Amino acid sequence: MDKKVRKTFQPGYSGCFIVMLCFCLAAAGMRNFYLAGIGLGLTVIMTVIYMVSRNRRNHEIQAFVQEAFQTADFTSKGTECPLPMAMVRLGDNGVIWASDRFVSVTGMTERLPEDRIDQLLPGISMEWLANGKSEYPYDVTVGSRRYRIYGTLVHPEEHAGMLLGMIYLSDMTEMYQVRDEYIRSRPVVAIVLVDNYEELTMNLSESTISTMDADINNAITTWAEGYHGLLRKLERNRYLLVFEKRDLDSAMQEKFSVLEDVHGIVNPTGLAASISIGLGVDGKDFEESYNFAALSIEMALSRGGDQAVVKDRLNFNFFGGRAKEADRRSKVRSRVTANSLLELIGNSSQVFIMGHRNADLDSVGAAVGVACLCRKKNKKFHIVLDKERNVSKQLLAEILQVPEYANAVISGDDALLMADNRSTLIVVDTNRPDQVECRPLLDAMSRVCVIDHHRRASEYIDPVVVNLHEPYASSASELVTELLQYSVDKKEVLPIESKSLMAGIFLDTKNFNVRTGERTFEAAAVLRRLGADTVEVKKLLQSDFQETMAKYQIIKSARLYRKEIAIAALNTGTTRVLAAQAADEMLNISGITCSFVLYPDGDNVNISARSIGDANVQMILEPLGGGGNTATAGAQIYGSSIQVVLDDLVASIEKYYEQ
Repeated sequence: MDKKVRKTFQPGYSGCFIVMLCFCLAAAGMRNFYLAGIGLGLTVIMTVIYMVSRNRRNHEIQAFVQEAFQTADFTSKGTECPLPMAMVRLGDNGVIWASDRFVSVTGMTERLPEDRIDQLLPGISMEWLANGKSEYPYDVTVGSRRYRIYGTLVHPEEHAGMLLGMIYLSDMTEMYQVRDEYIRSRPVVAIVLVDNYEELTMNLSESTISTMDADINNAITTWAEGYHGLLRKLERNRYLLVFEKRDLDSAMQEKFSVLEDVHGIVNPTGLAASISIGLGVDGKDFEESYNFAALSIEMALSRGGDQAVVKDRLNFNFFGGRAKEADRRSKVRSRVTANSLLELIGNSSQVFIMGHRNADLDSVGAAVGVACLCRKKNKKFHIVLDKERNVSKQLLAEILQVPEYANAVISGDDALLMADNRSTLIVVDTNRPDQVECRPLLDAMSRVCVIDHHRRASEYIDPVVVNLHEPYASSASELVTELLQYSVDKKEVLPIESKSLMAGIFLDTKNFNVRTGERTFEAAAVLRRLGADTVEVKKLLQSDFQETMAKYQIIKSARLYRKEIAIAALNTGTTRVLAAQAADEMLNISGITCSFVLYPDGDNVNISARSIGDANVQMILEPLGGGGNTATAGAQIYGSSIQVVLDDLVASIEKYYEQ
C-alpha cells in the first residue's frame, strides 16, 4: 500500500514546462527559429502527455481509495456505512473520495479530485483535523438539515508531505430541534415591583388609591399579555410573572416598554409611578430562577429603581435606569442599621475600616465617622489606607495629629497580619470588590459591612453582615452622619471627625450644588452643631496656583461633542483631583450638561465624568468598567491607550443616546 500511495502521489512537472518555455523563448530571441520550433513542439507533446498522465493518476487514486473501502469490513458484508463520508486532501481541501450518502447530502454531481470540501460545505475549514482534533467545533447546515462533522487522519506520517483526512457527517437535526425547543421553553421568573407605591398613595382617599391600583394593574397586565405567561399579584405593590424564554428576547429588544408606560400614571400631586423588574433566567429549577429574580430586583432597587435587571448564571444585564434617583430612604432603616452596626462592633475583637483606592475626602470622612462609632464601644479600630496614594493628604495629615488617631492608619499588608477570626471589616464609599484599598483583606474577612451611596455594579461585595447601601444619598459621609445622629452624643464626636464628614459631603455635592436632598442638608446641620467649620472645610478643597493653571489647561484642551458634552482627552498624565476639578469646572460653562476628562496613568487610562443634565454618566461609563451615580462617575481602563478609550467612550455615549 505504501509503494502504491507514493507512486500515485507523484509531484507535478510544472517546473519542467517553465524551463522548456524559457528555452524556446531564448532560441527565438537568438533568431534560431528552427530550434525554437522543435522546443515548442516538444513542450506541447510533453504537456499532452502530462495531462493524460495526471488524469490517469487521478483515476488511480480514485480506484485505490475505492478498492480500500471495498475491502473494508462493512463493504465486505454487502452493506454501506450509514454516515455520509468523504476522504479529503488536507493540503488543498480536495475531495478524493465520497460515499453515495455524502454525494446525496452535498449534491455532488461527480466525484472528482478537483471538488473542494469548502465548496461542497461552504465556510468549513479543515484546520481542526490537521491540528489533531476529531470534531469540527461548529454545526454545519446543508439544506434544511444540521450536521456535526467528525474526522480522523489517515496515517499522515506515511505520505511524504501529504495529509489525508476522513470526515463523517452526523445528522443532528432532530436532536437540535428538541434541544432548541427545550431552551426556548425554559421558564423565566420575573418580579415586578412598584418602586414608589407608598409615595403614590400617601394621603389619598381609598377611591383614588383603587383607581391608581387599577391603572397600574392594567399597564402591567397589558404588557404581560404579550408574553403568554402567568401573572399574579402577590402584594399591593408586587407581582410575579412566569413566561418562557422564547419571549425574553422580544422583551429585551423593546427595552421593557412597560417601564415608560407606567410613567404615564400620575397621582393627584403630580408624582409619576415607576416600577422595577427583576428577571431570573437559566436557573436549574424554578427555585433558582426565582432566587435570580430576587437578586435582580434587589440590584434594581440598589441602583435607583425604574429599571429592569436580567440575572442569569453568569452576570447581570441592565435596561432603563436613566431617570434621576428619588430619595426613598427611611430614617427607621438608618436607626436600625446604627443599632445593628454598634452591636456588631461590640462583639468584635477589632475593627478595620477601608475605603476605595486613591481615597478621597468622602472615603476618609466616612472612615473617620465609623471610627467614632468604634470609640463609643471602646473597640480598637484601624483605618486601612495608603498614605502615599490618596487625594486627601491635607486632611489625613490633620487627622494623624489627633492623639486618638496617632496610630490608626495602617497599610493593607499590616491589616492582614493583625486580623483574626473575630475581626470586622467595614467598607465605606464603594461596593465593588475590585476597587477596595486591599482586596486580599476583603477576601480574608468573614464579617464584612458595607456603607455606600454609589449605584450597585454587576460585581459587588457579597456576602455582608450589615449593608447600608443607599444610591439616593449624596455621599457615604452623609450616611455615616445619620448613623452618628442615632448612636452618639455631641461630646463623643471629635472636631476633626465632624470636619472630615462635612468635607466628604462638600466634595460629593460640589458645595451643595448637585445630588442634594432634604436629608443632605439635615446631615450638614447635624455636623454644624457638632462643631464642623465650613470655612475650614472650604480650605481643604482649595488648590494652589499651579494646580489651578493646570486645571484650566485641561479645560482649554476640551472639545465639544453633541453640542452639550465636553470631552478632554489628555496625552500627558495629571492627578485624579485635577481631572475631577476640571470635569466639575466644565459644567459651569453655559450649554455644557456633561463632561469627561481622560488621562493616562502609567499603562492605564482613567476617566472622570460629571453631569448636571439628563445624561446618566454612570450608565455611560458602565460598559467601560466604570461606576458611580447619575451625576458623578469614573472608570479605570487597564492596558489601553487614550485613543482607544476615547473611541470606546464616544461609542458608549452614542449607544446611550440611541436607547
